Amino acid sequence: MENIWHNILNYLNIQFGSLDWTLLLKQLAYDDKSPLIFSSGAFMCMFAIFIVIYTLLKNKSLPRTLFVLAFSYYFYYKSSGFYFFLIAIVTCSDYLIAQAIARTTPRLGRKSLVALSLFIDLGLLGYFKYTNFFGQLWSEINGMPWHDIDIFLPVGISFFTFQSLSYTIDVYRRKIQPVDSLLDYAFYVSFFPQLVAGPIVRASDFLPQIHKPLLVTRTMLGHGFWFIITGLFKKAVISDYISVNFVERVFENPTQFTGIENLLGAYGYGMQIYCDFSGYSDMAIGLALLMGFHFNINFNNPYKATSITEFWRRWHISLSTWLRDYLYISLGGNRKGRLRQYFNLFVTMLLGGLWHGASLNFILWGGGHGIALVVHKMWMSITRGRSFVESKPWRLVMALLTFHLVILLWLVFRNADLTWTGLFLQGDCGNTGVMLSQIFTNFHLELLPSIIAAYWQVLALIALGYILHMIPSQWCKSTFVKLPAFLYVIILAFLIVIIIQVKTSDIQPFIYFQF
Repeated sequence: MENIWHNILNYLNIQFGSLDWTLLLKQLAYDDKSPLIFSSGAFMCMFAIFIVIYTLLKNKSLPRTLFVLAFSYYFYYKSSGFYFFLIAIVTCSDYLIAQAIARTTPRLGRKSLVALSLFIDLGLLGYFKYTNFFGQLWSEINGMPWHDIDIFLPVGISFFTFQSLSYTIDVYRRKIQPVDSLLDYAFYVSFFPQLVAGPIVRASDFLPQIHKPLLVTRTMLGHGFWFIITGLFKKAVISDYISVNFVERVFENPTQFTGIENLLGAYGYGMQIYCDFSGYSDMAIGLALLMGFHFNINFNNPYKATSITEFWRRWHISLSTWLRDYLYISLGGNRKGRLRQYFNLFVTMLLGGLWHGASLNFILWGGGHGIALVVHKMWMSITRGRSFVESKPWRLVMALLTFHLVILLWLVFRNADLTWTGLFLQGDCGNTGVMLSQIFTNFHLELLPSIIAAYWQVLALIALGYILHMIPSQWCKSTFVKLPAFLYVIILAFLIVIIIQVKTSDIQPFIYFQF
């Protein structure tokens, strides 16, 4: 790799003189310590140049498609280095498999082809993400030593493999026809706004938009800037600040903090992960709108939910609907009796937890949500038709219970120090158990005034995040869209100044990059 860049540098010096090409190439090259993310200044500058060229290619469909495809692959290269070849493998294999499925009539042959797509996509995902996890599990079961294999986890591999899988499955189910052009399919799989952390976009929604005349209306422009500004505020102001200045400290050393600080840290993480992930989704939606593409909303005020079922209709909607359509329904859904429905729900959420990461805490987190969904389904079957279920006081109680259940499970999600032997043989719940112990046995409410005085900026941002989350945003959005277009840029510039002021460390990667 170094030789390649050295040769490029020599060529540039020969052709254009001895400018400081080293610095330029360093900025353009992959750096594992500085991935290209939406909230970074480097990306903002690149996107500003990108959108100018993209607009100049407005009436040239093929050059525009090639340009976006090249930028998308470069964007992924800046996140995962030369592992961008994995996207090419998934793209080419699923494109050819979908073509073959469409030409095949016998059901067995079609099943074999879609199984091949599953084998390739999930095989790549399994190797890069789960090899060491299952190796460690096998070694613990058999009492044999296991040495982790040095495997790099490509950013966003769970997202683009699931997105490509949905295409081949939809072709198999005859919901869509396979796309004729490999270039169009590569454009769909690699489209950079949603490439590394979603939303998981369906082919039926996206592919028809590729060859439509490029049109960004005044409303789309306003909505695009709105999503970018709100997403950037969520991520770079609220999420990053409360994480670095409070949440990480509590989760790393819970015994050094009182129970009330641990509880505030749990509330803080609930807001951090929401602002981090929904902020990325908002920016992805906004960037796509500026390019003339529409994505479905991925978060819909999830902490307003009055049940765990409703929570999953509001949180990471593109994943929850993917799991419903391609896993839950494939297992039988609710078509084979109530007990089978409960089993399908639990297994779906268990595997959904495993999708998030190769660790016991993610499995327990998914399993916990699965159990909660089953209990809620049982409760609904008992209380169906009861008037008190729809009363405002009851809905408020259920909203509070749902919120705190979600926060409790976020503790399991965040604390990755659980082990199979520690949990099941020694009863060691790791930092999750420690934090709960601090909350229930060492609370010290009397220290709240001094805690507020010490962390008032962090606590104010956490409170602001929850307040903004709970109030309707439609009026704010519609008012923003009506502003003159030049004010969008001014507001964005003002936000960047705020981000520079509150930033206390390097740009924090998005949490869901690891998935």
